[in-house]
Amino acid sequence: MVKNHRLAKSISDASWSEFSRKLEYKMADHGGILVKVPVTYPSSQRCSCCGRQEHMVKDLSVRRWRCPACGTEHDRDVNAAINILSKGLEMLAS
Repeated sequence: MVKNHRLAKSISDASWSEFSRKLEYKMADHGGILVKVPVTYPSSQRCSCCGRQEHMVKDLSVRRWRCPACGTEHDRDVNAAINILSKGLEMLAS
């Protein structure tokens, strides 16, 4: 992503910060609510059907996986999106 590895983290952080600021502005402008799910939430590791956390999915090369508990096959990104939406709604309700 960034060739200067010493600056990579700070540039990346600044970019996400700016993106987040713009989202907050747009949400306020349109009457919406922005909920930030914690970075440490294991969204791609948790089965969106039964809730079991599968640690082997930490490997980013694993794009599809089957939950050993319920047998549901997941696409990593779709599963993460479902889990992030659920967590956001849970945080909003509390």
